[in-house]
Amino acid sequence: MAEHQEVSCLDGLTTAGTVASGHTVPADWTGLTQSSLPQPRGVPGIQIDGYFPDASTTNTNHSWNHDAQFVIRLPDHWNGGLVVSGTPGNRRQYANDRAIADFVLSKGYAFAATDKGNTGTQFYRDGRHPGDAMAEWHRRLTQLAIATKAVVAQRYGRLPRRTTAAGISNGGYLVRWQLENHPWLFDGGIDWEGTLWRPEGPNLFTFLPEAMRDYPAYKAGDEQAHQRILAAGYAPGSEFLWQYHNDVYWDLTQRIYREELDPTFDGALEAGLPYCTSGTPNCDADYDYESRPREVGRAVNQIALTGRIGKPLITLQGTLDTLLPITRSGDVYRQMVHAKGRANLQHYHRIRNGNYADGLVDVYSDRLVPLAPEFQKAVTELEHWLDQPRQRATAPRTPEKQPPRTPHTGRQPPRAPRPQA
Repeated sequence: MAEHQEVSCLDGLTTAGTVASGHTVPADWTGLTQSSLPQPRGVPGIQIDGYFPDASTTNTNHSWNHDAQFVIRLPDHWNGGLVVSGTPGNRRQYANDRAIADFVLSKGYAFAATDKGNTGTQFYRDGRHPGDAMAEWHRRLTQLAIATKAVVAQRYGRLPRRTTAAGISNGGYLVRWQLENHPWLFDGGIDWEGTLWRPEGPNLFTFLPEAMRDYPAYKAGDEQAHQRILAAGYAPGSEFLWQYHNDVYWDLTQRIYREELDPTFDGALEAGLPYCTSGTPNCDADYDYESRPREVGRAVNQIALTGRIGKPLITLQGTLDTLLPITRSGDVYRQMVHAKGRANLQHYHRIRNGNYADGLVDVYSDRLVPLAPEFQKAVTELEHWLDQPRQRATAPRTPEKQPPRTPHTGRQPPRAPRPQA
């Protein structure tokens, strides 16, 4: 049960209404979508904001200073479905509002999202042992899915006909994890560029340090450094994105996740030395995952994926993803699913010229393709797939996306009792 909750009857559950009413936080989702992404309107219903019991305090939304915050949205005109999500990166519970919630709410789905139990760039402070903070993410999404199903039943008088897990990046990783470990809880999932963790690699630690180490030399014109970055997995043709990812993503991502899973690497330092050059003591640019103690592999194994999904999964990833290179992420997970004999349970779409963050489409509209419209197609695709279970092994939508081989005003509030999470 939730420790605290606030229930609101709103004329609009999508961001077209919640920004004005104060029922979302735009900072949570800034940069995740292109500015031209349609913003649907006219979805009245109930919003529940709250949090589950938790001891950590990184989430400052609502001035609650309490983690395990969630949002549940229940449209008046319900289609019988539920979408449950965890947030990308280390963002808070409204992070999926533009990219995921707006669209699914406009289609009549109920929607729920969790902050995963810890937020921000110091999320690694949560938990007692390496990997604990990330392992909490699993429990929080499971917890929210179970609670929201009960809320849906209370609000509409029946359980959801279909429950879908959906998420971006770390949220996509959680979709995979849930379908591997709790398939009974969901009917299917949409994994939008999920992060891949496996103790034997590849994982973030096997390619991020390579990019960090060689980028300064590449920028200075060293062709060998250029080739080493490509060999680490970064796509030819993605070079125009490297400066941005070097400045924003690579260094920070490596340091904070390394601190979570391998805190002893930098001694008494916390999350290393930002933007240090190779050769600097305790520099993450020189991190060598394969040479680290067995304890590091055990920590990664605690949060690892296996590919043994138990329900239909649609995976989307851009071929120019410059944070999670597709050849070291989506392609590998597809191979893992195959190896477990579950190929018929996954549709894998490689989106040509798609990148990690759709926000960069506004800067490079002539070079990048947004993934949000592909997610919207995937929602419809999954609906059709689940409606025709005998067709679960159908091919992806288009050849280039196949795997390499492998104003509503004056309304009255609803008369139904207010749901309790």
